[in-house]
Amino acid sequence: MNLLLKSTTALALSLGVLTGPAFAGMNEAKQFLDSEIGDLSTLSRADQEKEMQWFVDAAKPFAGMEIKVVSETITTHEYESKVLAPAFTAITGIKITHDLIGEGDVVEKLQTQMQSGENIYDAYINDSDLIGTHWRYQQARNLTDWMAGEGKDVTNPGLDVADFIGTKFTTGPDGKLYQLPDQQFANLYWFRYDWFTDPKIKAEFKDKYGYELGVPVNWSAYEDIAEFFTGKNIDGQTVYGNMDYGKKDPSLGWRFTDAWMSMAGMGDKGEPNGLPVDEWGIRVNDKSQPTGSCVARGGATNSPAAVYAIEKYTQWLDKYSPPAAAGMTFSEAGPIPSQGAVAQQMFWYTAFTADMVGDGAKAVLNDDGTPKWRMAPSPHGAYWEDGMKVGYQDAGSWTLMKSTPADRAKAAWLYAQFVVSKTVDVKKSHVGLTFIRESTIQDKSFTERAPKLGGLIEFYRSPARVRWSPTGTNVPDYPKLAQLWWQNIGDASSGAKTAQEALDSLCQQQERVLQRLERAGVQGDLGPKLNEPEDPEVWLSREGAPKPKLANEKPEPITVDYDTLVASWQKQ
Repeated sequence: MNLLLKSTTALALSLGVLTGPAFAGMNEAKQFLDSEIGDLSTLSRADQEKEMQWFVDAAKPFAGMEIKVVSETITTHEYESKVLAPAFTAITGIKITHDLIGEGDVVEKLQTQMQSGENIYDAYINDSDLIGTHWRYQQARNLTDWMAGEGKDVTNPGLDVADFIGTKFTTGPDGKLYQLPDQQFANLYWFRYDWFTDPKIKAEFKDKYGYELGVPVNWSAYEDIAEFFTGKNIDGQTVYGNMDYGKKDPSLGWRFTDAWMSMAGMGDKGEPNGLPVDEWGIRVNDKSQPTGSCVARGGATNSPAAVYAIEKYTQWLDKYSPPAAAGMTFSEAGPIPSQGAVAQQMFWYTAFTADMVGDGAKAVLNDDGTPKWRMAPSPHGAYWEDGMKVGYQDAGSWTLMKSTPADRAKAAWLYAQFVVSKTVDVKKSHVGLTFIRESTIQDKSFTERAPKLGGLIEFYRSPARVRWSPTGTNVPDYPKLAQLWWQNIGDASSGAKTAQEALDSLCQQQERVLQRLERAGVQGDLGPKLNEPEDPEVWLSREGAPKPKLANEKPEPITVDYDTLVASWQKQ
């Protein structure tokens, strides 16, 4: 567990909430502000107390209620569950149980609630990747109408939705906000800055490849760097030029739906997502209705660019990664770079930053606590063109289902707003390093901490940030479609099928789900309306995705100096 989280868990004990408070109010709020928040807030102490008083007053009709919410298990949510939930209970008298389960389990619970109408949880923190699902099924309360209507009396006047950096990800094509971001993290490139700036290593690399060692701009350079470092002995250890994971597990699906295909260049231009073909390879028409996934229907899931994306992944996993990586899941692979023998990792989530600066990461930290590593934008593949999506940003977001009774939804909404409030957000962000508010990102405390965070603050303050985005609205049923990815990609990563065979199977299975949704008509005019299949060459000859196979899938490698890159951000 993160050390900041360990130290603050004592707050729950000091507030005496483990056995349930006898009453709630401002005394508990002031104790919380004294012991937990201090000056780590964008609000003055007076404004913190004003915001806490609002929560005390708004919660009075719901005092004594027992509310259950759920999220995946990451450091940010551990802090909420172990520290903020008990504090909220003490302050408001609403007893919160904040369950932590696997991401796949969160989606499964949500899916079950959608299908059964049973109120399993009173609120969910689920990825904004489900925005297409929520918008089409209309089983989640749209928060725009909720805050103006039924939920107006429990909506914090200081919520300041405009301060959230991820609301474009949680807004449907109808302009309605369906989810409120609770945490965000990007998928970036991670590398050993100390090795990349070592004069001897740099000279050796340039002598071998003819260009400067630096942050790779494209996959050609990433591949050269992976080859260069793999097997090299540095500081008495054998080094690997790539880190990844390949176990046939639900987390393998995220590895690809989290924008790997768009990084390769599979989809169309468009931000935050490719249009009409997105990073899942799903095509939509001008009414946002999904029309196909396979190339024969105008999709790109089994296109040459998609095959290239999978082949590069499997080649690098096999040739340049630690032997155990192929049998690892997402969570097992996450800590490996902190052990000190990995030179770079293209597909690295910034949610790992908190662990990369802790006691378990001494191998990649200098004596003064500054990192030997940095993070930078991920390189793009041979099929990528300017204007295309360049990477993924996770936005775990609060979602209120219509199947939740109104009084329970109101009580849960109060807790949701508490954990994203301006009073709390700076401190929470220091614990989990998963930013949701512009005001927090710009807070002076992060200016001071930035040198120890390896480029995280520089990235989130840069103009590049807006180009990283979650799954968009082309995906009509995330729970049904997401499970197809890990099963089929697992066949490719294990060698049971070629990349082409695995992707042919995947796109066909996606289309069967789309066909069932079309026949059922459960999404009305927003649901799929599949194109008739044609000769794939008809689609490959047209402009945009799907794209025909390139004669050269390894163009000239390009790198950029990291410090020059950061300086350009700061100048902008």
